[in-house]
Amino acid sequence: MKQNVSIGVLWRMCVLEVNPVYLQQLRELDIPEEAAKQALLHTRNVSAEEAAMYYFNKLENEEEGDDDLAFKMVFVVNMDLAMGVGKVAAQVGHAAVGLYQALQGKNSWREMAWKWDHSGAKKVVVQGTNMAHLLELQALAMSLSLPTYLVQDAGLTQVESGSRTVLAIMGEDEMVNNVTGSLKLL
Repeated sequence: MKQNVSIGVLWRMCVLEVNPVYLQQLRELDIPEEAAKQALLHTRNVSAEEAAMYYFNKLENEEEGDDDLAFKMVFVVNMDLAMGVGKVAAQVGHAAVGLYQALQGKNSWREMAWKWDHSGAKKVVVQGTNMAHLLELQALAMSLSLPTYLVQDAGLTQVESGSRTVLAIMGEDEMVNNVTGSLKLL
């Protein structure tokens, strides 16, 4: 008889045991035992809070029917600076870390980061014209309540101190496309 079980599910079932303390905390929140176990497995037993967020977000998404929403992080590179490939890579890295850290400050943004991470952590790098263009895009993104992070370089290598090198924006695909959808890929 052939079993139709994925390797990931088998691994979770065999290797990961749910933390009994976290399970009890979730049960005290009236989360059904099987759902609590699944939430703990999906969040790798990090904490009861993380599992509860997973459970309630999943419930909310099922109720709202927005399971199909996709999220992405977009990096707009200031092409006016003529940075080398390595410099661009480093600046995009700074932007990713800066934005991810900024996302930890608000509950709704933390939730967005979680959804982004669990929907594939999509990242796109596009071309921006100059500093004024990056500032304009940042203002538009902020007006749409999208989290942003703008890298300001220290000026130790290829660009002047204070140069705005990369703008990072995150959010639901359609919302981010309202800001960066017309820009060319790098």
